[in-house]
Amino acid sequence: MSERLTKEEAAAYRRRWQIAAEAERAALRATSPDEKFRQFAALMASVESMGWSDALAAEDAEVRARWIRLREALRDRE
Repeated sequence: MSERLTKEEAAAYRRRWQIAAEAERAALRATSPDEKFRQFAALMASVESMGWSDALAAEDAEVRARWIRLREALRDRE
């Protein structure tokens, strides 16, 4: 089992993660919409090669089923 962190070590660890998180937020704010779109397009293009197609299709079916149930529930209220 690993040793427990002291309060000071835990605080330093948390500060480092806060600095890293702020740097990431700053980088995201500085990224242009065009670049964000290119990154998104690259991710979507990699779906097939990463083997995510089946998982995404299953999630799509689940989401569609939820929308159908919501639509029917709202229709029943009217």
